[in-house]
Amino acid sequence: MSAKVYSPDVLKQDTLARLRSLGAACAILAAIVLAVPASASQRPSAAPRREKPVPFAAGEKLSYEVSWSSYLTAGGATIHVAEKKPSYGSTAYYIVAEGRPTPLLSKLYSLYYKADTLLDVYSLLPQRGSVYSEEGKRRRMKTTMFEHPARRAEYQVETRSVVKKSVGISPAAQDPLGALFVLRSIPLQAGEKMTMPICDGGLSYKVLIQAGGTETVRTNEGEVAAQRLSITPPPESGANALSVWLSTDTARVPVKMSAQLPVGAFVLTLSSRR
Repeated sequence: MSAKVYSPDVLKQDTLARLRSLGAACAILAAIVLAVPASASQRPSAAPRREKPVPFAAGEKLSYEVSWSSYLTAGGATIHVAEKKPSYGSTAYYIVAEGRPTPLLSKLYSLYYKADTLLDVYSLLPQRGSVYSEEGKRRRMKTTMFEHPARRAEYQVETRSVVKKSVGISPAAQDPLGALFVLRSIPLQAGEKMTMPICDGGLSYKVLIQAGGTETVRTNEGEVAAQRLSITPPPESGANALSVWLSTDTARVPVKMSAQLPVGAFVLTLSSRR
């Protein structure tokens, strides 16, 4: 059989036909690729958010005896992780702290304090914090709404009138009650120091936290080994220095807290835990 001989024009037409076929195939392939949703072809799916590991859980309730100056027991206080619930488009621990004087002291002057916070389970940042107080006939409600991405908090005080203001904050700012629970989640070695940004009472500042060694604390549940943390706010904040003793077990429970106030020294000692 003799070989076919193609003229230059036939070869040109054949080459063009093959290129057109290849182009059509590439077009079909491109159409298939581009038909895949951009989220699958260009952006990997977002990983599910994970909750921060913490040594506490919903339902935990800590009760304290409060001593003041010469009074052996001046009152009682509780700190309760009341629940874990949907909150502001996320999930949060709702933590409540309450304190009252003994009935004897209540006859002299009626007092009641309640602080609460919504602590986000994914970031361990507060969404909202408030402090309600009753001092005699005086009632006051202080509320802070945190907007960490905007580095801003909205502060409001309600008495017979309402006062509002915006406060610039750190993107990692805590409220005091939330800060206590965050500290439980941070292991510190003796001698270590750290700072923590706080927003409280319409003010933004940083506290210095210094970790001490292990001490023995006497409670109603017996002697407990605990690490002492010294918390020092800046003078301009008007806040008081505080010492906190956290148990050295995995729960890192605050078994004792003390503060020196102008009216005397206050000490909270754990009386029961559940």
